Amino acid sequence: MYSVPDKPPPITIAAAGEQSAELAGRIGDGLVSTAPDAALVDRFEASGGAGRPRYGQLTVCWAESEDAAVETAAEVWPNGALQGDLGQELALPRHFRQAASTLDPQQVAEAVVCGPDAGRHREAIAEFERAGFDRVYVHQVGPDQAGFMRFYAREILARAPVPRTGKCARPHTDDRGGVSAAPDRGRREPSDEGGSEWPIRS
Repeated sequence: MYSVPDKPPPITIAAAGEQSAELAGRIGDGLVSTAPDAALVDRFEASGGAGRPRYGQLTVCWAESEDAAVETAAEVWPNGALQGDLGQELALPRHFRQAASTLDPQQVAEAVVCGPDAGRHREAIAEFERAGFDRVYVHQVGPDQAGFMRFYAREILARAPVPRTGKCARPHTDDRGGVSAAPDRGRREPSDEGGSEWPIRS
């Protein structure tokens, strides 16, 4: 029904456990995960994924205040706080709604980085790097995508330390408001801003 491209597109595989990480390493062109879990990266690389991209998805809710962000996250993305198979294996959308109704806003805030504290956002990105991920996709939940983009441009991307190569990490944006930074390989100099760094492996 459809023409096949001359060069097949790369296919990355999402993993939340060791079996799926092994599958991603064996047959995938990259790894995707929503948790900064070093064990997943290790299994991916040991199964044949060494040298392939490792994408981490970080869910945040930026707003002018932490209280507003927590309220929005609890309304829009409570499923982010569901644990274990409740976040993966429920059969129907109404089951997700029922499971999410048992959560309170503070539980959601523990799973989603909420508010305008740039240090918390930078540290959450750094957690993925320390776990072995080399790309981070930042997923903003809530309606204020423009405010989120301005905040990340000003407080996160503009304050990232400059690598010794002199090349800056290039942010990538999509039409849904996501921002990702694919940092250059190589150790970075300490930041003059005094904020959290995004350490990069040599």
